[in-house]
Amino acid sequence: MAGFMADDSGGQPGAAGAGTAGCGDAARAVTDLFRDHHLELVRLAMVMVGDLATAEDVVQDAFERLHRGWRGLRQPSSSLAYVRSSVLNGCRSVHRRAAVARKHAPALARPEASAPDAASVTDDRGEMVAALRLLPRRQREVLVLRYYLDLDVAEIADTLRISPSAVRATNTRGLAALAKELGED
Repeated sequence: MAGFMADDSGGQPGAAGAGTAGCGDAARAVTDLFRDHHLELVRLAMVMVGDLATAEDVVQDAFERLHRGWRGLRQPSSSLAYVRSSVLNGCRSVHRRAAVARKHAPALARPEASAPDAASVTDDRGEMVAALRLLPRRQREVLVLRYYLDLDVAEIADTLRISPSAVRATNTRGLAALAKELGED
């Protein structure tokens, strides 16, 4: 998992990563961020994609992108918001790839419409998770960030790159839709 930043060079000249200004600072900052927030981000991705291995891959990719792009980060203090956004983007990509794969699968290989695949059965462990998955992507993201990760409106706005008022409106609509799906009017 954490091997993406392994650099056994000890900063020796000619070693991997040597010669890049601030590389040690970037590695240190990303390592600290990884240690502090890896589990939280895997949980976020797990809720979004429903598969632990895929969730771990998405988070790993997000940290790799952060490490590679550290020098281009405008505000290093917003690195957590960047990684959260990157994780959500990775989850969206997973869903897009899955949709394309389903679309192009041979008709005989497709599972029956009424029989969910094994991953779906594993994913749908509760009524709440099932109802959450029926929500539009943005509503699902806002609700997961708000109530699963316990982020405030400003953090959600930074993560999703939308305004705080859009977060509040989406949260309200998402809760109403979730209540309707669960039959709790």
